[in-house]
Parts: sequence; C-alpha cells; structure tokens
Amino acid sequence: MARAIGPVAAELRLIDAGDLISLLKFEYYSSLSDLVDSAAELYFHPGTVYFGIGGDYKLDWDTYPSITLDLEIKPKGVTIYAQLMLEKDHAGVNINYINFQNPSNDPNENTAFLEDSLRHASFYRDRDKPAASATH
Repeated sequence: MARAIGPVAAELRLIDAGDLISLLKFEYYSSLSDLVDSAAELYFHPGTVYFGIGGDYKLDWDTYPSITLDLEIKPKGVTIYAQLMLEKDHAGVNINYINFQNPSNDPNENTAFLEDSLRHASFYRDRDKPAASATH
C-alpha cells in the first residue's frame, strides 16, 4: 500500500506545508480534494484515490510541520480507508479499514487481490515486489 501511494505523497509534498495547513484549518475541503485529485491523476486511473473526510496537522515552534490527510482508495473490488502522513523528509500511510467486495477466508488471497487491484488501477504496472514486503 505504501509503495502504491508513495508517488501521490511525493506530489503532495511539493505543495507548501503552510498552504495545506491553512486549507485544513479553515476547512476548505473541496480545495484539498482538488489537490489530492490532481496528485493522484498522474499515477492512478480516475476515481481511484479520493480525499476523505478531513485531516489534521501538527505545528509547533520547535518542529517541522506534520500533515495528515484522510484518503479513500478505491481500486476495483476493494475500498481502503487510510491516512496519509506527510512530514519533512518522508511520508507514511496508516490503513484504518479495508473493505473487500468479495472477501476470501484466506488473508493471503485478500492481500494478493489488493496488490493486483492497486496494480491495475495504476498507470505504472512495473512494481515487481510483493505487497507483503511493503511497510505499512
């Protein structure tokens, strides 16, 4: 999951942190949604990655800002509710919930399905590492 959403996080980190914080603080969610859509459209088919229901930020005098954006990732057959954490030198993904339309009783099959769905929703399909090795 982190590998799949990584390019979107890199695009969003190009936006000034102060601008993202202002949009969150003043609840300009439609503007945040446009920014997430613009970042995602470079790497995923339309309708795959959405801005979720909000976000959060941490900003103090003696630290770099940290921004968290709620995301909904919807490749075919599965919906992932996640939080994308953007920081100075890196980004991370916290998965809150995964909903499979037709779940298997075998977690390994679900993981393989998720990896395959994300690969097919992406414009770049050359990811050769298995999803199980990604850091979540």
